[in-house]
Amino acid sequence: RQEFYVRFKGPEETPFSGGLWKIHVELPDQYPYKSPSIGFVNRIFHPNIDELCVQRPPLPSGAHLSSGSVCLDVINQTWSPMYDMINIFEVFLPQLLRYPNPTDPLNGEAAALLMREPKSYDAKVREYVQKYASKDAADENGEDSESDDEMSSVGSYASGEDEEPAGTMEEV
Repeated sequence: RQEFYVRFKGPEETPFSGGLWKIHVELPDQYPYKSPSIGFVNRIFHPNIDELCVQRPPLPSGAHLSSGSVCLDVINQTWSPMYDMINIFEVFLPQLLRYPNPTDPLNGEAAALLMREPKSYDAKVREYVQKYASKDAADENGEDSESDDEMSSVGSYASGEDEEPAGTMEEV
């Protein structure tokens, strides 16, 4: 089992833009045949991400993190060995933040607000970005668990070059 952290930037042109999250990634021994465990360390307000995002110190082998976990079908149920970490951070997570699914929530409050008052949902997302997703906030969370050289950094897919993603996500 391997674990590491990745800095993830919120996608541009979304209420998550400007945010920086620290993502805990745990690769099981059976990776890539078994999906990785992905969890947000600093807080995020999103229907498909558990709102209680404060992660604890590493758990015993076999234990799963419930807080900050991501409800993303392709990671949790339909994982394929053809996917890799680049797919998760450049395609799947940005798509999840751009297109939340309030009908399959881990955060009922975010789902209800998104369905009832989308403008208020956007405002609350931006408030969480300001409070919890600055570089300092990402660095503060779990600062004693790793050094900067063990931290990978991944931005949103928009790199300014004329690159095409390998594929598109389709709704199931």
